[in-house]
Amino acid sequence: MKLTDISSDINEWFSGKGPLSDIVISSRIRLARNLADRKFVSHCSDQEKTEILDILKPVITSLDLGDNLFYFSVADAPEIERHFLVERNLISRHHAFGKGPRGACIASKESFSAMINEEDHLRIQVIKSGLQLADCAKQINHIDDLIEQKVDYAFSSRLGYLTACPTNLGTGIRVSVMLHLPALKMANQTEKFLNAARDMNLAIRGLFGEGTDAAGDFYQLSNQVSLGISEEQIVSTFENKIIPEIVDYEIAARRYLLSENSDNLDDRISRATAVLKNARLISSHEALHLLSHLRLGINMHETLGASTPAIEQLCNLKDNTAAAEKISVRTINRLFMLTLPAHLQLNYGKPLDPTHRDALRAQIIRTALSQ
Repeated sequence: MKLTDISSDINEWFSGKGPLSDIVISSRIRLARNLADRKFVSHCSDQEKTEILDILKPVITSLDLGDNLFYFSVADAPEIERHFLVERNLISRHHAFGKGPRGACIASKESFSAMINEEDHLRIQVIKSGLQLADCAKQINHIDDLIEQKVDYAFSSRLGYLTACPTNLGTGIRVSVMLHLPALKMANQTEKFLNAARDMNLAIRGLFGEGTDAAGDFYQLSNQVSLGISEEQIVSTFENKIIPEIVDYEIAARRYLLSENSDNLDDRISRATAVLKNARLISSHEALHLLSHLRLGINMHETLGASTPAIEQLCNLKDNTAAAEKISVRTINRLFMLTLPAHLQLNYGKPLDPTHRDALRAQIIRTALSQ
């Protein structure tokens, strides 16, 4: 399987389906594991990293998950392909641009991926659309059990699973939810969300994980501690308390904009629509920002029955890439992903300088949003 087999469309976790998917983009659970009697990756020679790869690669690729798995050598890949996998949230930036032998195993539908020789010997993740953390937990625990039947993990009866980073000690679990929160920002209430997240001891990251900002009003929330807390407790708290509370903040902000500040809402959506339909050059950052406003408008129309002039105009646009269907959340999600820099270049077939990327991005968006 080649990356171009998956680069021309969005993956399942960004499909716009699943519980609360108007606000909750995706749910992800990742487990960090290390092999017993092996040094942590940061202390391994290239030869030792190769040995770890030789142990884990056949184990992961032989998993029966009901989906085809393919192996990708991150160490040997061109830079654009590594950027692409980061944009798809299939590997971390640290893994993409690390050193030494390392690879990734990826399911063709992209709901599962595994990084070998990232910060830990093995990091596996399951990701689904909307708020589906319990389902993610069930699937990843099954996968983890299958792997543990074939390898010995580094484990302490006192500390739990041993990991390179102390914050992952214990269960080794990282629960992560990606949220789209444009109304909170538009209503100048982002600080309320950020304070609530800090009070709950959560890590807040941007669209592409650690070290990135909240482009397009996307935020990733994840737990910071896994020692002394059960996996079930972490997942349950996220799914039943933390995320519903933040979703309520966003819904309240959307209702506020609709009832008390509809002119501002309409102006943002109108300007975004006009620029995206007519721009000849548009940067990735600007595209994410403006598409965020369109996604908000469509979601408010579908979930709150919002019917302002700008929203009505937006929802009557045709998606010329989808048999003249009306613009949908899937259309906007598709534009979010396919106009990212690495996606553009991989699908175009060669590297492009920034100006040509901006021109191609604008062309793709204009085509999709043309009447």
